[in-house]
Amino acid sequence: MNPSNWRTYLVTQASLSGDRSTPEIVRAAIDGGIDAVQLREKGTSARSRHELGLEVRELTAEAGVDLLVNDRVDIAESIDADGVHVGQSDLSVAVARDLLGPDAIVGCSASTVADARKAAAEGADYLGVGAVYGTSSKDVDDAKDGIGPERIADIADAVSIPIVGIGGITADNAGPVVEAGAAGVAVISELTAAREPRAATEALAAAVETSKAVGTAGGRE
Repeated sequence: MNPSNWRTYLVTQASLSGDRSTPEIVRAAIDGGIDAVQLREKGTSARSRHELGLEVRELTAEAGVDLLVNDRVDIAESIDADGVHVGQSDLSVAVARDLLGPDAIVGCSASTVADARKAAAEGADYLGVGAVYGTSSKDVDDAKDGIGPERIADIADAVSIPIVGIGGITADNAGPVVEAGAAGVAVISELTAAREPRAATEALAAAVETSKAVGTAGGRE
């Protein structure tokens, strides 16, 4: 799927899922209509991430859902993921592209217009922009935490590649992010920690679609 068509994007983190496994969360999110999954799982060994990635890849491949791996180009390649998502301190977009090839999806985190323009110039397929509302799920510098939908709008005006907003996003506050120009939203806690991840995914997707309609009517798409 082209990242411009993503509406909901799950970033996995087993430490937030209670007594449920990451594959259980991913399966529920797929049933709820998730468009993309990023295997994150910070704090686990490369072997564990690889073994978990194989399980998740089976689920996403069967459902036709895009699978990205956070940071680790080697794991993305070894599990035949659709691509990788890199941060500002990881391998560059250009290097990830060289390693994975032209057909891979390469995304990059950005919190400023300068970061966004650089990633786009290096060939990123999409940007993960945030933290929009602040986050407790990721270690984020204060200067990059709670940048607001306004920064989404600034970056959307500066680049032509799709944007996925991330950071403190819920079904209740996703609207302004999408209306500001994001193609969709990425979440960790909103789905992973939800009592019913499938229902939470459906609610998030509905909020995004409603806001898409508002954005289209207002001239931003």
